[in-house]
Amino acid sequence: MTELRDLNTSGYSPDWCPGCGNFGILTALKRALVQLKLNPKDVLVVAGIGCSSKLPQWINTFGFHGVHGRGLPVGMGAKIANKKLHVIVIGGDGDVFGEGMNHFIHSLRKNINVTLLVHDNQIYGLTKGQTSPTTMHGDKTSSSPGGNMDDPINPIALAVAQRTSYVARSFSGDMDHLTNTIADAIAFKGFAFVDIFQVCVSFNKHNTFPWFKERIYDLQKKGYKPDNQEKAFKKSLEGWDKIPIGVFYKEEKPLYEEEHPVLKRTPLVKQKIDNISIKKLMDKFC
Repeated sequence: MTELRDLNTSGYSPDWCPGCGNFGILTALKRALVQLKLNPKDVLVVAGIGCSSKLPQWINTFGFHGVHGRGLPVGMGAKIANKKLHVIVIGGDGDVFGEGMNHFIHSLRKNINVTLLVHDNQIYGLTKGQTSPTTMHGDKTSSSPGGNMDDPINPIALAVAQRTSYVARSFSGDMDHLTNTIADAIAFKGFAFVDIFQVCVSFNKHNTFPWFKERIYDLQKKGYKPDNQEKAFKKSLEGWDKIPIGVFYKEEKPLYEEEHPVLKRTPLVKQKIDNISIKKLMDKFC
C-alpha cells in the first residue's frame, strides 16, 4: 500500500510563502492518492506556470512542468497515449482561466479521463499580486490600484453549462473535505474539474482564511444531490455571502478515448508504427 512517505520527494521542500493555501492542497492530494491506494508510478501530475504549478516538484510521482496555460493539452495527450495513467493537471486561476482559458473551455467539451485541480486564490501570486480572472470586482491589486473594474469569471457555472461530467469546489482550509473531494474526482471515470479556493497570504488581503471560513458551506451536508444540471447551475450562481463547496454536478458519460475509432482498440503507446511511412505525404510537399 502506498504511504505518505512514498509520495514525498526526499531532499526538497516547497518554497511557498508560510501560510499559503498551496500547502494544504499538496497535503490533500498526497492523502487522496494514499486513500485510493495508488502506486506513485501510475500517477502523472502535470502543471503549467505559477506558484501552484510548482507542485509536481514536491510529490514523488511522474511529473511534467510545462508552460503557462498549457497543462491541460499536455495532460490529455498523456492520457490518450497511456490510458492506464492517472493524470492530474494542476494550475492556478491565472494559469487555467487566463492564459489557458481556451484549453479549459474545450477540455470541458471532451470527456477525457483527466482530473483538473485549480488552485484559485483570485490573484496572480507568482508575479506579485496582479488582478487575475477570478479577482473580485472592486478589489485593489498591484495592476488595479483603483479597484478591479471587471467582474470575475465563474468557472463552476461555465463547467456546469457545458455539462462537464464532474464539477466540484473545495477549500484548502478544510483538509478532510478537500482530501475526499480530490479522491472522488480522481476515482471518477471522466473529466473531473475541482475549483479549490486557497488563500494568498502575501498579495490577497481580502479573501483570507477567516473570510472563507465565515462563508463556505457543504452542499452534500445540506442534502444536495449533483444530478440535475439546472439546479447545479443555480447553485453555481450563488453570491459571495454564502459559498457552496462540494460536488455541483456529476454525470457518467462515454469517454472520448473509448469512442474514438483508433483509441478504443488500444492506447497510442501500444500501437505499432513499424509500417507507417510519411514518404507519400512528404512527396506532396516537395
